[in-house]
Amino acid sequence: MPETPSWLTVTRGDAPLLVSIPHTGTEIPAAVEAGLVSPWLARKDADWWIERLYDFAAGLGATVVRTAVSRTVIDVNRDPSGASLYPGQATTGLCPTTTFDGEPLYRPGAEPGPAEIADRRRAFFEPYHAALEAEIARLGAAHPRIVLYDCHSIRSVVPRLFDGVLPHFNLGTNSGASCAPDLAARIEAICDATGLSRVTNGRFKGGWITRRHGRPREGVHAVQMELACRGYMADPEGPLDETTWPAPYDPDFAAPMRAALTAILEACKNFALEGPRP
Repeated sequence: MPETPSWLTVTRGDAPLLVSIPHTGTEIPAAVEAGLVSPWLARKDADWWIERLYDFAAGLGATVVRTAVSRTVIDVNRDPSGASLYPGQATTGLCPTTTFDGEPLYRPGAEPGPAEIADRRRAFFEPYHAALEAEIARLGAAHPRIVLYDCHSIRSVVPRLFDGVLPHFNLGTNSGASCAPDLAARIEAICDATGLSRVTNGRFKGGWITRRHGRPREGVHAVQMELACRGYMADPEGPLDETTWPAPYDPDFAAPMRAALTAILEACKNFALEGPRP
């Protein structure tokens, strides 16, 4: 078995629950950082503090896969071909060249070309998905049904990507193709019981991880949860700078959201334990 790269963390559990954390990384290789406009700008769109918000997952017996590499280097939740997952809508690519707000990430002429993008795919993208596939196979050998839960967050207001204020919970099931309706309904019920806003398959229907690995007919049910940051951390309105973003993690502020997420992961685990492959 190949050695796990230092930037990739795989914490193995025995429950039929696999938790993916693809966008909390802040590591940027020196060769990449040399071409950036600003290291802070390159880390601006990280899914801040998600690894802390979900750090209870391993205690539920979940397997957790996380990359420490920044999404600016390569986004492991994008189609590796470079095709847009949201045709006709503003988004960022496999190796982003702008922030969510449209700000250039690279100095002129320093943007990654095809050869550099291919190198990053081999170095970071492919090992991440190979790790997910390996854990799906391991857990699938022990359980007839498993759930892949993909963790994300984003600022509540990003006008370039969506209108208005994003709901607190954004559940994505690839328009119903990546998981059983019953699983989605259980998650929706928990979200709705909080009194916070929720949408299913709204602006965020699930990225490449959900779409690639969700195979409900084979017993692999995948969902993406995109949280609006204001649900668990201070989320400033208006332009951001290094003094205002990211806001520090506050466990007390995050506690209500964390309680809801604990219930959601428990529901995912129970769903997997209750039934065989369809």
